[in-house]
Amino acid sequence: MYKLIAIDLDGTLLNSYGQVSEKNKEALIKAKNSGAEIVLASGRSTTSVRNIASDLGVCKYIICGNGSLIYDLSKDEIIYDKFIDKKKVLQIIQICEENSIYYNVYTEDMVIAKSLNNNVLFYYQENSNKPDSKKTKINLVQDIYKYVEEMDNQNILKITISDNDTIIFNGIIRKLREVKDIDVLDVAHMSRKIIKSGTEEFSIGYYYTEITSKNVDKWYAVEYLMNELNVPKEEVVAIGDNVNDKIMIENAGVGVTMGNSAPYIKEIADMVVVDNNQDGVAEAINKLV
Repeated sequence: MYKLIAIDLDGTLLNSYGQVSEKNKEALIKAKNSGAEIVLASGRSTTSVRNIASDLGVCKYIICGNGSLIYDLSKDEIIYDKFIDKKKVLQIIQICEENSIYYNVYTEDMVIAKSLNNNVLFYYQENSNKPDSKKTKINLVQDIYKYVEEMDNQNILKITISDNDTIIFNGIIRKLREVKDIDVLDVAHMSRKIIKSGTEEFSIGYYYTEITSKNVDKWYAVEYLMNELNVPKEEVVAIGDNVNDKIMIENAGVGVTMGNSAPYIKEIADMVVVDNNQDGVAEAINKLV
């Protein structure tokens, strides 16, 4: 029996519109009723993941910021954290500003950005279908460096950097790798999202990377929960689609990836299911539970 199921959100549990299908919801309830601990493991901010978990009603724990923290929903408290140091954040912001590249800063409560582009544009569109209490908070500011420098009582989970030009993007990656005591996610493919405006739909694509404190990963957060819950690795299922799911897919008792995943992620998985728009999570759970 599988006792812990860690599930990524974007590109995995969520479809291209940022929604959880009824089939996926039913599968999660089935897994929960079988005795499995359902854990959402996302790169999103705490508030965003918590809102999705609240709608599902099957999770006690959520992993946010790619493993920067674990939140216990039943106790309403953080039980594990590895936040990125503000000095490092300011150093990275300065590099981005000097190279005129798009970036966002993720805190527990919000995404800080200069404009609605790429991933932030997707969150903005996603918010249009949600009540105010469930929206991902987007804070648009012109001087992010000054805002972060003066910010109090806000823990920083990660920084996301993106561009639709591969030459510009690879250039900034090389500079970021020179910064000490951070992890730069090695993403080799373009992220694609669908934005819906009225009756029309259009796709956005961009190269991106995510920066966290050193030794932050979803799997390390899952390992913490395994120790807390006394669950062996053989009884853990990890479901994801992207490079930030790679280590947990490799190390879980069963690693599952989606039909929309990059080829190098599919190669390491024990199981490949249909894509996130065809209820891949439900397929995996119905096979395993």
